[in-house]
Amino acid sequence: MGITQSAAGRRIDVGTWRLKEGASRGGQALNGAANTSVRAVATISKQGRAVDVRAPRRAVSRPAVEIAHLRKTYGALVAVDDVSFSVAQGEIFGILGPNGAGKTTTVECAIGLRAPDAGTIRLLGLDPQADRDQVHGFVGVQLQASAFPAKLRVGEILDMYRSFYRQPADVTHLIEALGLAGKRRDYYRSLSGGQRQRLSVALALIGGPKIAVLDEMTTGLDPQARRDAWELIEGVRDRGVTIVLVTHFMEEAERLCDRVALFDSGHIVALDTPAGLTAKARGGKTVRFLPSAPFDDRLLTGLPEVTQVEREGQHVVVTGTGELVNAVILALHAAGLQAWDVQLDTSTLEDAFVRLTGTHLHEEGEQS
Repeated sequence: MGITQSAAGRRIDVGTWRLKEGASRGGQALNGAANTSVRAVATISKQGRAVDVRAPRRAVSRPAVEIAHLRKTYGALVAVDDVSFSVAQGEIFGILGPNGAGKTTTVECAIGLRAPDAGTIRLLGLDPQADRDQVHGFVGVQLQASAFPAKLRVGEILDMYRSFYRQPADVTHLIEALGLAGKRRDYYRSLSGGQRQRLSVALALIGGPKIAVLDEMTTGLDPQARRDAWELIEGVRDRGVTIVLVTHFMEEAERLCDRVALFDSGHIVALDTPAGLTAKARGGKTVRFLPSAPFDDRLLTGLPEVTQVEREGQHVVVTGTGELVNAVILALHAAGLQAWDVQLDTSTLEDAFVRLTGTHLHEEGEQS
């Protein structure tokens, strides 16, 4: 496994991970090829914002990913400290956090690219360090930075990676879904940044893995390409693949993830469904309305679903849990009142992220 040094720290040349594996089976390793192609999905997936969240698709006794008390340091820098979580088979598990929060270090340890200083990691019951060869057979990975020799053609790269697996995925379907169907004869050097990113995702999925780890898979993609990639990932998950998704895109996490772990300064500060994180951040559900006539707050504060009643000018803002809206409307109706201009809380996962970590993230994944 090739590792190069940079001012920001060590950057892993992941391509040699697969290339060496291919060479051991009789193929030739290409010097300088660097691309990450390993799947390990432990993610989250939700149908819509703040509504019913899909449960993991497959009922199994053993998690696909188990991480307990993970710690990783680089000299005096503590990159990850006491991180623990598990991912069910068939789940999409999201990892969110600002730059430097420890997200990439966590997944690199999880797939065996880095050795942790402490803690245990199991992928389908196997240790990614001790059982490296077996893990490589069922894990697909796409990391942030990847590169190939400039004069390799896209089709040659795909064929090379396909040869590493006994039962590879349908390459034609993959590249069509990722918008690369017309690029098979193009040289790698001619690809745009977004096209290189799509190729990395294709290589992570080409082996038909049981676990896929995708690190910022849609960074650099235009909105339509991003949605096409989401549909592809949903289809992969529907076939039982577990996905661990590292992302800065809140809409992506809300759309795809069953559960999300929020990382900050090397720790997990919250872990729940996207809807659950949003509810926790705002302290429950919220309904805002304009009453048809003045009333005493005790009309609502006495309801078991209500935790707080506030006034914003002529509007009333009620926070609570359970069937809050129904309870408020029925109480007002019983008192001969009507609720006008009713607005339900429109908080998003991004709002929850900001409230729980104190950090804003821009759309392209930059910390503000």
